Amino acid sequence: MPQDPTRPNVVVMHCHDLGRFLGCYGNQTVATPHLDALAADGVRFDRAFTTAPQCSPSRASLFTGRYPHVNGVLGLTHQDFAWDLHPAERHLGGLLRDQGYRSVLLGVQHESRARADEELAARLGFDHVDTTANRAEPVSLAAVDQLGQLVEGDRPFYLQVGFLEPHRMAGDRDEPGVMGFLGNHLEPDDSLGVAIPPYLLDTPSARTELAELQGAVRHMDAAAGRVLAELERLGASDNTIMVFTTDHGLALPRAKCSLYDPGLEVALIIRYPDGGWTGGQVHDALVSHVDLLPTLLAATGGAAGDNVHGRSFLPLLNGEEHPRRQEIFGEMTYHDYYDPRRCVRTERHKLVANFSSAPAFMDPSQGWMRRCRPKVQTEGLASYHPSLELYDLEADPAELTNLVDEPEQAGVVAELSAKLAEWMVQTKDPLVDGAVTSPLHTKTMNALLRA
Repeated sequence: MPQDPTRPNVVVMHCHDLGRFLGCYGNQTVATPHLDALAADGVRFDRAFTTAPQCSPSRASLFTGRYPHVNGVLGLTHQDFAWDLHPAERHLGGLLRDQGYRSVLLGVQHESRARADEELAARLGFDHVDTTANRAEPVSLAAVDQLGQLVEGDRPFYLQVGFLEPHRMAGDRDEPGVMGFLGNHLEPDDSLGVAIPPYLLDTPSARTELAELQGAVRHMDAAAGRVLAELERLGASDNTIMVFTTDHGLALPRAKCSLYDPGLEVALIIRYPDGGWTGGQVHDALVSHVDLLPTLLAATGGAAGDNVHGRSFLPLLNGEEHPRRQEIFGEMTYHDYYDPRRCVRTERHKLVANFSSAPAFMDPSQGWMRRCRPKVQTEGLASYHPSLELYDLEADPAELTNLVDEPEQAGVVAELSAKLAEWMVQTKDPLVDGAVTSPLHTKTMNALLRA
């Protein structure tokens, strides 16, 4: 029996550490023709944000519609970081399978501690899981193979495709102390020049690193293009909701692992020709990653539960009235180390609350040597978090000047502090009651007690 044409397929492609580093978001030196074409034929969200500037918590929110401090993933899921979704948490793959979808996961998965494919399928609710490969090219080839089978099936399908690039990868060409973006299989790309983000110093080493990043992004874009082309070749594009996004911002200082916009900003491109989500539309409304799950469930005939924190923006996609979000919230608790922070971002302002005197930013360079350096942080590791930070995003989009102590900003600080505190209390943020204990702490204490 052929698929029901009134029930759209859903494909979610995502990658590591991209932010909005695509040509369609105004980055003129990066070559991303396939994703730019998707945006030109779809709907682009110019102010979409993740809930956390790090791999596992961001994905856990994306695929559950719930904040990290609620769904259980307050840090990385692999190795002894060992954070994991609470047992009752439901994943988008499982929710769509409950709606009658064939559900398949390929490539990068970082939202569950489970690692074996069979265990992942059972835990997250997928019919089929293959995480054998995580690099963009083999994952895209696996997706092409799966699409041929899925399109011929008698059920609508949900396909989740995760690419490793442009995550940093160790390679033989890296100088000592450096982990770059090339691994052993990529080449840098400065064919269109190199543009240094406004929050970083323009130095020769930064230009070298950005050229590497551009090469990795170009490679990922080619893999995404391979999947898009196969969907078109199979005649399935029109009745498929195609989503492309990333987990969080670029793996550069003051981006990834920070609550500044470069850490929380994400590309979000959606196309569904049969639904009218096409034509190169652009939306500037604030959107959070937690909003995607309820949107997709609504678009496929289902509904999110009352415990989901996001709200569907389906009316916005359908050209209907949709109340604009007044704010988005971001958080970080554990990554490389305990560094609890929370933030609220409105159309104009950002308030960041820091709960430990850690260094002023956590370095995502994954090496001893830092080739990119931020414009702030002149005292190096002698600079630490202040209690609160306030930024005027219109006057200071790079968030370089903390205004929290300016008398004329007292009203804004009070208003945003109240918003942030209310959100933390309503969502039962564990920071309200004190410090958060890590899984490794528990494991180590148990080992000592058994000795």
